[in-house]
Amino acid sequence: MKKSQQGNIAPVQSGKMQQAVAGKIQYGQSRHAAPVNMPATAASPELERVVNFLTVMAMELDNAVEPSTPNPHLNMILHLLQSHFDGRVVSPSSMVSAAGVPYATATRKLAEIQDAGLIERRPRTKTGKTYTLHPSADLLDRFTQLSDRIDRVVRGSFEITETSTEASDYYFGGSYQQGRAAIAPPSALPHPLKLAGGLRILVHGDPTFMVMEGLKRQFEQIVGTNIHQRAFSIDRLHAEALRNADRPKSRYDLIAVDLPWVGEFVEKGIIVPLDEVMDISRLDPADFHTAGWRAAHWGGRPYGVPSQTTPELMFYRKDWFAEAGLEPPATTDAVIEAARHFHNPQRGRYGVAWNAARGTALGHTFMMTCAAFGQPIIDIPKIAGGFDTDKLAQGGFHPTLNTDRALDAADYLMQLLDYSPPDILSMSWYERVRPYGAGHIAMAYGYTLLAPYFELDENSPAHGNTGYLPHPHGPAGSPIAPVGGYVLCIPANLAEDRIDDTVEALVTFTSPGAQKLYAQNGSRTEPRYSVGADPEVRRLSPIFGLLDQMSWRDELQFWPRPPIPQISEIINICGHELHDMLRGIVTPRAALDRVQARAEDILRH
Repeated sequence: MKKSQQGNIAPVQSGKMQQAVAGKIQYGQSRHAAPVNMPATAASPELERVVNFLTVMAMELDNAVEPSTPNPHLNMILHLLQSHFDGRVVSPSSMVSAAGVPYATATRKLAEIQDAGLIERRPRTKTGKTYTLHPSADLLDRFTQLSDRIDRVVRGSFEITETSTEASDYYFGGSYQQGRAAIAPPSALPHPLKLAGGLRILVHGDPTFMVMEGLKRQFEQIVGTNIHQRAFSIDRLHAEALRNADRPKSRYDLIAVDLPWVGEFVEKGIIVPLDEVMDISRLDPADFHTAGWRAAHWGGRPYGVPSQTTPELMFYRKDWFAEAGLEPPATTDAVIEAARHFHNPQRGRYGVAWNAARGTALGHTFMMTCAAFGQPIIDIPKIAGGFDTDKLAQGGFHPTLNTDRALDAADYLMQLLDYSPPDILSMSWYERVRPYGAGHIAMAYGYTLLAPYFELDENSPAHGNTGYLPHPHGPAGSPIAPVGGYVLCIPANLAEDRIDDTVEALVTFTSPGAQKLYAQNGSRTEPRYSVGADPEVRRLSPIFGLLDQMSWRDELQFWPRPPIPQISEIINICGHELHDMLRGIVTPRAALDRVQARAEDILRH
């Protein structure tokens, strides 16, 4: 990634990486199986700007005044940090060259930096005679704090003002409050991973994993080995994971597992329980959003680590609602009323967009809509704050897909049809958000991971004009935000000699520093409380603060799509039978009776 040479270090929310993310979402490239070629990016946009600023400023001062004396400590540290951001290997000789002083002096100054604990050495050979240099966690933390102070100094010196309360709190001391310290970027592992052929990861082709692909060069420097990421659409990802389980040895070290698949993958022996291969406390489980962490369990044991926690929300145009004098749609009746108001096909405007494509997409929509009407798809017991999912592994459940509340959910989808775009029956995950971002839709159901489509595109009419709500609920329901996303899991057939290093990679990729890095480069998923509380992350999008609030209110829930082993089949059945209903081939009652009968047969056998 080409770095900016300007001195302005104010926070920027739509850099080259972020624009690339938005662009690839726009043209659908994130759905393809091929890896996405994106430029390497810095550990933190703000931290990189500070390093660039100091580098340019030091050069200007050296050239402006004669005689001048180079600062070898600073020159070498800046060279080390820039190389770390770019994913370039740093050797002792390159550090000495960057010092700007005679060889003997530079060698002595380099030793002083190492003795101060600012540099970590990583052996390149078994003998350890040759090694690479990397910034230590302490150095990264110090420069992260320095970036805050320099930002404030520059703004104060040049009288740069901020109008938002949040920005003012930050620039004048808010970020120094206890518990709000910025998360430092991830540092290089003390020892490189020894994985023959590199680290191999199977993922979903969505914007967050696309950001991870774009950061590949940097993470290769952090873990010390090549990273090969293979991406598929959701149905092909599921199929490839099953094929991989039939192989004598896994082709992948880590696989991304959609939350509803956890029970199926455990029962089929596809993924290994993490407490067998690692100390779970290393993950800091209490830092994960409760719903996301619990969804990674089966039978009380953890089988994956949340890589994405992305609830499906209602996106709505705040400016349109304000102009019309309408309140945000908290209920399903309010959604229909607002959709009717805004629906004007003659002007190219439509009320609402949602997942109505045949198969998996519509199946997910129906289950979440049932949840909004207070109806889980199986007879799990109701508890405070939702429904009990702790005993799903015991089985013995009965489907509840043709109840009165399920019928209300189906009728609601039929009403939405009247105020949807003409191609609604082919709209799935990305198609529903594209017209919303283009300014043609008043409301859209969508996962937060799709928000970069308009949040990072300053030309989108929805940019800065989008509000976010939990799913509007029916008369017997309550506000919920159905949790989606992926957990990273270790295949059960992974070669034994690869497990320990794979665990190290798993801890690194799901750490707070890594998760913050994804957010700063375009991701809108948030598995950890600490990341959502980070002031630098909070300034990127209102989504991060809202997710924490929803979690505290118990609105983040994964019971709408209970991860029972048969869930994929049931989702597929719902997606096909309900599609016939939307096309008018069968009535809602007949469609639900078919779904119920087929689901009963699946659960019985």
